[in-house]
Amino acid sequence: MEALTLTYPMMVVLGLLGFTVALFVSEVVRIDFAAILVMVLLGLLSQLPGLHSLADVSTLFDGLASNAVVSIIAVMIIGAGLDKTGLMSKVAALILKRGGSSEARVVPIVSGTVGVISSFMQNVGAAALFLPVVSRISVRTGLPLSRLLMPMGFCAILGGTLTMVGSSPLILLNDLLLAANPSLPPDARMAPYGLFSVTPVGIALVATGILYFMLFGRWVLPSGQKGGDATSGQSTKDYLKQIYGLKTDIFEITIPEGHRVAGQTYDDLTKRYHVYIIGSAYQGKTWFAPVIQTEITPPCRLAVLGRAREVRHMAEDMGFTLHDRLDVFAEDYAPTKSGIAEVVIPPGSSLIGKCAHDVVFRKTYGASMLAIHRGEETLSIVETEDHTHTQIGEVPFRAGDTLVILTTWEALTRLSRNRDFVVVTSDYPQEEPRPKKVGWALLFFAIALGLILLTDLRLSLCLLTGAAGMILTRVLDIDEAYNAVSWSTVFLLASLIPLGQAVQSSGTAAWIAQQILILLDGWPLWALQAGLAVLSTVFTLIMSNVGATVLLVPLAISIAMAAGGDPALFALTVAISTSNSFLIPTHQVNALIMGPAGYKVTDFIKSGGIMTLLFLVVSLSVMNLVF
Repeated sequence: MEALTLTYPMMVVLGLLGFTVALFVSEVVRIDFAAILVMVLLGLLSQLPGLHSLADVSTLFDGLASNAVVSIIAVMIIGAGLDKTGLMSKVAALILKRGGSSEARVVPIVSGTVGVISSFMQNVGAAALFLPVVSRISVRTGLPLSRLLMPMGFCAILGGTLTMVGSSPLILLNDLLLAANPSLPPDARMAPYGLFSVTPVGIALVATGILYFMLFGRWVLPSGQKGGDATSGQSTKDYLKQIYGLKTDIFEITIPEGHRVAGQTYDDLTKRYHVYIIGSAYQGKTWFAPVIQTEITPPCRLAVLGRAREVRHMAEDMGFTLHDRLDVFAEDYAPTKSGIAEVVIPPGSSLIGKCAHDVVFRKTYGASMLAIHRGEETLSIVETEDHTHTQIGEVPFRAGDTLVILTTWEALTRLSRNRDFVVVTSDYPQEEPRPKKVGWALLFFAIALGLILLTDLRLSLCLLTGAAGMILTRVLDIDEAYNAVSWSTVFLLASLIPLGQAVQSSGTAAWIAQQILILLDGWPLWALQAGLAVLSTVFTLIMSNVGATVLLVPLAISIAMAAGGDPALFALTVAISTSNSFLIPTHQVNALIMGPAGYKVTDFIKSGGIMTLLFLVVSLSVMNLVF
């Protein structure tokens, strides 16, 4: 191999790489703007004498139309479409049913599921589809999103090593092996790897990732809730306590079959125990705000809002079963679907002089009235700080009254169009869900997935077909599709693509590889293989994993032949190790989860540093055991 010398363009690229890393680590500017800044700087530098090889200005912004970036845009739209139909909420509910609200159980279930999905689907697609699921789990369990997204993201990357179609480098590997065979002696030629040849390695890596976060997550993951979590508002409990001094929470109780309370109404329980009956479930159906005069028909479940001691007293006194957490009602009272809102009775409202019972408030407006705030006074059926309570359903409304209601966001959107109220609450999801569109959403998701698995079409075209189908069938409208895209993620990735190309086209990558190989000269086989794995890891942090694979696989085969090793194993080492992308958020998956979880680059360095070492040790050990 001809020796390469360090040239002026190479030195400039090395300096630009150092500048990029410094911007990412210091975060003196936002990371997406840092990437844009580097792209602009690269374009300007390429106009200087002797640096024309760094970038072609006419193609500098082609990263915005690259296969990877367009694929990410499309998969975000598909994910938003599935979420719009309520499908992702159902997946979240299923996971919570199996895993409860414990981080130690939720993390392995979510991470393992995403890891398996990414074995046959691009890892960024798997991560993007589960982003709304994890967001809902975070809301309903109170677990910070920052403690859930990184394990999911890392396992999405690791899952790409489960099959030969799980990541771009592994897809490329067989073609590179066949292209290298003509230059090898007949007895050294390499057979292509089968679809599941790498599965033992992938299983070991995914298991390592899950165990890593289960055992060490409390130390390596950010401990607090990060800004950027995709949730809105406070919990019902916190809001009522902070604003109105009502120390309440939502509980779920079961009334057993044949109970003596049969035939009584919800109003009877409300008056006796000073609690709110805000939901009911009977024969598989649930009612969010049941009419207070409804008769109780055991066996049934009730959602009750009140002080913990009062609800416990009622359960013990009446022989009800008090559950530890919400089960049947978990989805109905998740902050993504419902919450506390405030509406004001304006002058001229037709409700003035009437009470909630007169207008059948729950049936008419689909909401439970919890309190009336009038001047400095809060009227509530639940005991307040001064131990007073009121039958607010019988209190006539006055102009200027603020009604505190528990409502679905869908019902609140309708209420905002009613002239009898002025809705004060503004920070709530105002898009109406479209559960009737779930069939269309699933159809076009299946079409996109089928095109990916069964055709040779570009990934971006396959995914855009699914996204366009969802917009065409009104699962989403075009504005909602635009809003579903994280444009900071798009520009971060698109702006880094020209830098990766400059690293390769200027010869910088080849020069770095040569220097490493000189250092490895004369080392034993296992050390050469480990050195290649480290080199591949470094390269995939500064350029695309495809580019690193194309550059390093031929070098790996040459090193193996010279040292008497297995060229196919050395080539596989490179293809596997280009998935070792955890240190900085340059990988598409890491860039995707960074914004919603509010991660900093230092969070990736802290968690990803140990994961990088574990990846190297486990992958090298299993590859040598299996192959």
